[in-house]
Amino acid sequence: MEPVIDLEKEYGVVLEGGGARGAYQIGAWRALWEAGVKIRGIAGTSVGALNGALMCMGDLDLAESVWGSLTYSQVMDVENEKMKSLMDHDTPFWEALGQVFQTMGEGGLDVTPLKELLGRVVDEDRIRKSPIELYIKTFRLDQMKELDIDLKQVEPGTMKDFLLASAYIFPLFKNEKLMGGRYIDGGAINNVPLDSLVNRGYRDILMIRIYGIGRNKKIRLPEGTDIVTVEPRVSLGNIIDFDPAKSRRNMKIGYYDAKRTIYGLKGHIYYIEENREECYYLKQLLQISPETMKELQRQRRGRAEEGEGLRRLVEEILPAFALELRLGREWDYRDLYLGCLEATARLCRVPKYRIYTVEELRDAVRRRLAAMTPQKREALPSFSLFFR
Repeated sequence: MEPVIDLEKEYGVVLEGGGARGAYQIGAWRALWEAGVKIRGIAGTSVGALNGALMCMGDLDLAESVWGSLTYSQVMDVENEKMKSLMDHDTPFWEALGQVFQTMGEGGLDVTPLKELLGRVVDEDRIRKSPIELYIKTFRLDQMKELDIDLKQVEPGTMKDFLLASAYIFPLFKNEKLMGGRYIDGGAINNVPLDSLVNRGYRDILMIRIYGIGRNKKIRLPEGTDIVTVEPRVSLGNIIDFDPAKSRRNMKIGYYDAKRTIYGLKGHIYYIEENREECYYLKQLLQISPETMKELQRQRRGRAEEGEGLRRLVEEILPAFALELRLGREWDYRDLYLGCLEATARLCRVPKYRIYTVEELRDAVRRRLAAMTPQKREALPSFSLFFR
């Protein structure tokens, strides 16, 4: 595969806050590293600041190991089983937060476990020696002031405290004084710290979105700023759901979503390597057997006179499929074919997390369809007929 982003450039990376969803950023980092993307600087808020520190250290295996085994009790003073039971019921964040409040002590949850984790994992000396710059956001509560900190310039021995200050989720975590002041999560004022890089002259920027809870500060972009975005198309779960299995899932999603961005992969659900012209897909849609044509007409509750089958297919049936798949007004035959293919693959439970060519995904769908009972095949939407 050929990348569609310029690998000769050096990028600034924006890491958004979002608690447990931060595992996604580590998966994206692996894809960037494998592709040879050059990183010049990182701006992070909250979990983005913590992940930025890991990226500056350059130890991808360590980062994956930390996230792949991270539990609730390694972040806050809670019982793993109670938290897992709460999260497994898909409780909405604010409702879950209310239930957590009922079990925690005065002032919020004790984050001593997170302090201890930072003490074990963060290597201040490696960060200072890294060629990658690191900027983090926090909010100093006693001064009511947003802080944009160059982490390499802080006093020796205070780096871990500043990282903790950026991740003090308010009002969940017990707020204790750090370095003589009180801080809260930087996401309260600036959860997507794009301005940290733009104000320092970065113009080639790669944003890794996880859509955490917080304020997205609007900024005016200077002329010539080029932003490339890696973002999820599925839910990454609750921001306090520090379940190792879910973190590993989110790392996998981040990895493939970053590959989608790096290599221009097509597909909304799946990851498809594709570079053909639209006429190829129109041909695929029209090259169906007479039996399939009759079945399409039967399922669409209509009949065509002899010789009018293709006309009705193009003028009525295909536009109806585009509407059913919600492709929008400006769909083309590539969109339609891939939409039908992806929707059928999802219904057939074809594995999602790998990169397919169009032919590979089509063949995987056909194998699944062939293994189904006739009753199950009959229950599928009409567009699945293109792949039987």
